[in-house]
Amino acid sequence: MRIGVSLASDYGLDDAREGARKMIDRAAAARDADLDSLFVGDHHATGPGNYYQNVPMLGRLLAEWGDRPAGALFLLPLWHPVLLAEQIGTLAAIHEGRFILQCAVGRDGDGQMDALGVNRSHRPSRFEESLQIMRRLWAGETVSHQGRWTFTDARIAPVPPEPVEVWIGASLSAPIDRAARLGDGWLATPSITLDEASALSAEYLERCEAHGRAPQAVPIRRDVCIAESDEAARAAVAEVIEHGYRGFNPETLVIGGPERVAETFRSLAAVGYTDVIARNISRDQSVALETMRWLGEVRERVADA
Repeated sequence: MRIGVSLASDYGLDDAREGARKMIDRAAAARDADLDSLFVGDHHATGPGNYYQNVPMLGRLLAEWGDRPAGALFLLPLWHPVLLAEQIGTLAAIHEGRFILQCAVGRDGDGQMDALGVNRSHRPSRFEESLQIMRRLWAGETVSHQGRWTFTDARIAPVPPEPVEVWIGASLSAPIDRAARLGDGWLATPSITLDEASALSAEYLERCEAHGRAPQAVPIRRDVCIAESDEAARAAVAEVIEHGYRGFNPETLVIGGPERVAETFRSLAAVGYTDVIARNISRDQSVALETMRWLGEVRERVADA
């Protein structure tokens, strides 16, 4: 099993530079912990709260990261595919390793769709058209298209120096089938329990077989806090858990010392997952950096899982 990290992009700070510095320091900590992959998310129209946009921020983080896989989540219905193909082509050229596109359709009730003028009922069709267009552009083709986007004779440069790996996020049957049909991997949501994760991974692998495709990765997101002991980890996030962290079922959160966390990750490997993409529960920078350091030890413990 591989262990990667997804960095938080919002920090609730008035000083915009301080939040950006925290992201850079967390990326460096993930590198020092020898983690397997690095990602940032995608959200728009978030004001007044600061949310650091993924393309420029990832470009900066790659300077800290090295040559292990890296990438970002993009909500494809929100992005013009020619623009996004160019952005990813440039990021992939900056990066010394494999670039992974995490992508999803976005939530139906999400205000960012309205803020960017996207018809929410068009999300699935915009998603599929966008992915098809970008793959053609990355292959060096000149592309014209009439559909959710209409354009003529688009061509991008630089194209990615190696194929972009595509992980598609989904949690329901139809989107999981889409991930099996179109993606190189399926990204499981962090809000599902182990039993749900087991059932959904089995469904995804069955749909891959039905489409005659073999996934390159079956990753799952998990929100984590790791400390020297189970008691210390629980104490570090007690307040945020008490206030109902992100509305998640507490069973989905991974909180404990390195062996307890490793045991949880081994359970995910046993039901078909190849990667855990960890996100810090705590906003406290010292707790987050400590969790990064312990994730490196957990990675060693589950390497053969």
